[in-house]
Amino acid sequence: MTAPLRVGVIGCANIAVRRMLPAFASSPDIEVAAVASRDPDKARQVAERFDCRAVHEYGELLEQDDIHAVYVPLPAALRPRWVEAALRAGRHVLAEKPISTRYTRTGDLLELAASRGLVLMENVMFVHHRRHEAVRHLIAEGALGELRSFHAAFTIPPLAESDIRYRPELGGGALMDVGIYPLRAALHLLGPELDLIGACLVQGAGRQVDTSGAALLRTPGGVTAQITFGMEHTYRSAYELRGSEGSLTVDRAFTPPAGDVPVIGLHRGAKAEEIRLEPNDQVAATVAAFAAAVRAGTPPDTRDTLRQSELLDRMSRTATVRTISRSNTALQLP
Repeated sequence: MTAPLRVGVIGCANIAVRRMLPAFASSPDIEVAAVASRDPDKARQVAERFDCRAVHEYGELLEQDDIHAVYVPLPAALRPRWVEAALRAGRHVLAEKPISTRYTRTGDLLELAASRGLVLMENVMFVHHRRHEAVRHLIAEGALGELRSFHAAFTIPPLAESDIRYRPELGGGALMDVGIYPLRAALHLLGPELDLIGACLVQGAGRQVDTSGAALLRTPGGVTAQITFGMEHTYRSAYELRGSEGSLTVDRAFTPPAGDVPVIGLHRGAKAEEIRLEPNDQVAATVAAFAAAVRAGTPPDTRDTLRQSELLDRMSRTATVRTISRSNTALQLP
């Protein structure tokens, strides 16, 4: 029997404690070796819960001889530094998304991993859910006819005022937090040649970061992709594909619970059909994919990761930005 992959966790972020550490602990391929936090009490509490060592400093965790790989759920502005440090220490890395908020930095980190024969994988979990592969098969089989358009939205309710996603110095903002989901879905379903036509970002009243936005993209063949995102909205997680002969809808597209029955809505003319699939735990599937890549010594395909980074960077730099004041948050009707 192959020994489990021993993983260290750099940072005790909410996503680490709530989703990733339980998935690591449940995986037959993974053993949680240590967790590091700059707050010793937090490190100790998390370590006790997951039966591993508590480490005070991030650098100290990288010095542990029995750690084969690390998971980095730090804020976006801190993430690249510790991804690089882990790679230079000879560790495989599973990093939260995006790996970096800058295209050139992302490319440099992916090149560093490749040059050292290490796996650097971005933790975009929904692409490992079987429902999206089923959608790709339907498109390829011509269920929609010729593809014409893609629409996707990911919006979440307002966060606590202290949330790091409202802090610009930590890389906060809706684009890098929730915008990545519909953008990656567009790339996953339409291909890496998808290009940006234009984007807009909105900075909510009293905020220092973008709190919502939208973008229009297009494939070389003329298929358009419209994406919307925000973090002071009602919850929405869905996409729709339209073709010359039919349309397809997916709800709860990006963060479905493990036991959720995945449904694909297929519409052709007056006929509507629900394709129901077996439940699929995308968190467990992501963990398994990372462990398999490390064991095989074959890094995952990073073309979508790199293209996603390039498009996010361009959206961030070129988007029209509007700041909303408290006096004009209400819709003014004529």
